[in-house]
Amino acid sequence: MSAKPKLYYFDGRGKMESIRWLLAAAGVEFEEEFLETRDQYEKLLQGRSLLFQQVPMVEIDGMRMVQTRAILSYIAAKYNLYGKDLKERALIDMYVGGTDDLMGFILMFPFLSAEDKEKQLAVIVQKATSRYFPVYEKVLKDHGQDFLVGNNFSWADVHLLEAILMVEEKKSDVLSGFPKLQAFKARISSIPTIKKFLEPGSQRKPVPDDKYVETVRRVLRMYYDVKAN
Repeated sequence: MSAKPKLYYFDGRGKMESIRWLLAAAGVEFEEEFLETRDQYEKLLQGRSLLFQQVPMVEIDGMRMVQTRAILSYIAAKYNLYGKDLKERALIDMYVGGTDDLMGFILMFPFLSAEDKEKQLAVIVQKATSRYFPVYEKVLKDHGQDFLVGNNFSWADVHLLEAILMVEEKKSDVLSGFPKLQAFKARISSIPTIKKFLEPGSQRKPVPDDKYVETVRRVLRMYYDVKAN
């Protein structure tokens, strides 16, 4: 296996993007193999590389890891982005769980019909501004620190910034009522590893387009319509 982590997924965001974010935040270089055909996917299945017959899959430290949350937890722990004790880890897990829920509303957005996209956009903005962002705004206001947990940069900060930028792609002024989150966004974006990942030419993937959607549908044989939440 490669000395660098190797990521197996489509050439697009999906569930792998948070893994890319976390590796980049840790300053870890990684390689990628993009799934473009059904044959590639079938080879992984036949080779028993996909434990639950799903991607993402990451080769790291002699393991072939699947299940996004397990991969992210391993990376966070390995690169000291998972708090200093169990209590901090519990907080990180809670905050990451919240941002995960929010990003879930966006993840399947590209696969929706035009009519459902309009409905889902309203849901995304409503959930972000009434349920999720107020929580993180209050956390930052109450403890007055630069980071979400223990005043140290962690997986929770990386995940929240990713979520903020995803929602801003749908509504650019979504943080207008959240001054602490505005400052947080600027602060985390200026961390050298994050700043590098946000620059053109990095391995960060763009907003999913029709080509990405068509490739995913073809490789996974998604012949059904995705419905809005």
